Amino acid sequence: MIKYYFVFALSIVFLSCNTSHKKKNTLKEATKIEVVESPVLNLEQANRLAQLPLHCMNTEYPNKLGQIIGSEADLKTPKELHPAFYGCFDWHSAVHGHWSLVSLLKQFPDLENREEIQEKLLFNISKENIEQELLYFEGHNKSFERTYGWAWLLKLAEELHTWNHPIAKELENNLQPLTDLIISKYTKFLPKLNYPIRVGEHPNTAFGLSFAYDYAVEVNHEELKALIEKRAKDFYLEDQDCPLSWEPSGFDFLSPCLEEAALMKRVLEVEDFKVWLNDFLPELNDENFDWSVGEVSDRTDGKLVHLDGVNFSRAWSLNYIAKDLPDYKRLQNLANKHINYSLPSIVGDSYEGGHWLGSFAIYALNSIEE
Repeated sequence: MIKYYFVFALSIVFLSCNTSHKKKNTLKEATKIEVVESPVLNLEQANRLAQLPLHCMNTEYPNKLGQIIGSEADLKTPKELHPAFYGCFDWHSAVHGHWSLVSLLKQFPDLENREEIQEKLLFNISKENIEQELLYFEGHNKSFERTYGWAWLLKLAEELHTWNHPIAKELENNLQPLTDLIISKYTKFLPKLNYPIRVGEHPNTAFGLSFAYDYAVEVNHEELKALIEKRAKDFYLEDQDCPLSWEPSGFDFLSPCLEEAALMKRVLEVEDFKVWLNDFLPELNDENFDWSVGEVSDRTDGKLVHLDGVNFSRAWSLNYIAKDLPDYKRLQNLANKHINYSLPSIVGDSYEGGHWLGSFAIYALNSIEE
């Protein structure tokens, strides 16, 4: 009799668990992710976005220099210290503002103000101005813009290298001494970095390595490419279960988890990456995986507006992860959701976001596959 009741109790537990499991599956099947319209970078949109860097690339003040002052000789104006990249509030924003204009000119030869833009590019990225930029990295400022600004400088160099236009070669040649300096800084710094920096802002190691890797691949710089592959694997190959639920922090503009995943997509073979990604971000295997956008409460606050940036950077990482991987194609819809939340707000916005968000929007839009 006791045996009979024991078997009966087990049967009830089994049926209960099985019913619960069925209910869970039914709920999952009923929860469908809304299909989001894909944003488009067309000529009209490009003209709007070009106004942001065009407006600020020669706006000297306000300015955040971020320098170490060794003596009174270092007390110079932003334009004296950085004749090429003094506008747009800080050095890295000025650099990627120039990248934005090159990217838009490449894609849209009929861009409004194209002659003015070309003149400004040639004037700012002159041999003389780049020579002065080199001087700044000597002495007290050797680690200046490590590695966020370094990454954007190489992204600008990559964009010039792939731009088939008469002025592109001149600009690339003028920039080359600074490009070479940044490469040398990467090759000296990366072997000494014992631990990756996993924050959602400028020092993020994965972001800095991804852009540098793109440049190395494009120009066949084997030394830099091999070094980044090694260091990426040193830092991240054993990582598992990245806590997506912890993101974003209060004013992130990068996703630590997605930036890492996008870097590893670059340096691993496809099948190895899929195995790694399954351990690192198992949530992405769920066909109903969704993720709330970073919500901005005040776009006049220079830190809080960073969350528009996290939406764009999440989007470009999601699109990079999904590229050529059919099993992850649905992530492109999630990327569209993030872009569509922030894109309408950046043009005509306050200077707190206007001096840099255009570049993030353009890079995110460029990541969308046609």
